[in-house]
Amino acid sequence: VYGENWARPVRYLWLCILSVLWVADLFVAPAAIYLVFAMFFLYLTVLDMAAGIVCVIGASIITVVVQIPQGLTFGGVMGPAVSALVTIAITYAFRTLSRMNKELVATRSQLAATERDAGMVAERQRIAHEIHDTLAQGLSSIQMLLHSADRDLDKQDTDKARERIELARRTAADNLHEARAMIAALQPPTLNEASLEAALTRMAENFGATGDIHVEVESEGEVQQLPMKVEAALLRIAQGAVGNVVKHAGASRARITVTYEGDEVRLDVVDNGKGFDPAAVESTPAGLGHIGLAAIRRRAQELGGEVIIESAPGEGTAVSASMPLNSRVD
Repeated sequence: VYGENWARPVRYLWLCILSVLWVADLFVAPAAIYLVFAMFFLYLTVLDMAAGIVCVIGASIITVVVQIPQGLTFGGVMGPAVSALVTIAITYAFRTLSRMNKELVATRSQLAATERDAGMVAERQRIAHEIHDTLAQGLSSIQMLLHSADRDLDKQDTDKARERIELARRTAADNLHEARAMIAALQPPTLNEASLEAALTRMAENFGATGDIHVEVESEGEVQQLPMKVEAALLRIAQGAVGNVVKHAGASRARITVTYEGDEVRLDVVDNGKGFDPAAVESTPAGLGHIGLAAIRRRAQELGGEVIIESAPGEGTAVSASMPLNSRVD
């Protein structure tokens, strides 16, 4: 990560050196083409928006041009193009959220120092978890889908490649809706149009197609109309848990179960993957390595619930989140 305290000329020189190294690496290792996604974010982060977009377009053109000697493929052109559009859209949404967060902090400047500091920490954690559970998960899914589509095209399976690209486009559209919802009210758009089970089913289908695994959704007990805060939390928890399954578990099957038990609702996400040691993860410092687990626990705790994670190497993983249904979450 570049130093935020570096002088502007130093940052620009650093970015130029990285760009030259990346271009040189393209002629040595063709797999370096996938690093263009990281370069997109660097250009849009280090430079202002206009200059960043120009560099993103230039990098996209380079990734297409270097493929010409080996023969262009549909995925080879659409991959960089779709990635560039999604990266620009997500960066714009993130900058808008950052600006709104600064304005929110400014309005709280009149509060006592301790209350202000607590609010800033909570707001940063909330935004970080929201971005991780929505935008970051979506970007990860899009990248995996485009890579899979490229492999399908190499195998001359055009229909399958088009199916994956269409799913990537739909995921990008969902991400944009998510970003708008975060800016407006931080309310999941899928819950505005459907029930919790329907939203979970759509999410499961997207993740299942992304990771080539079968994800089932089922409910137990008498279905109840849940408070919006509870539904939103359960959907985000499920997204985080299933996202971890796709990225880390190496599973072939997963099941999402919503259980209604009168004064409590429980969400269980179980997979048949390789598992892990929860105690080892809990003992490591909080950070990007397991921000998903931290976000899952925090979302449940904010509504008076709890999360239990059961797993062991080679034995799959079960994530269980329970939420009380009382006046505190109405």
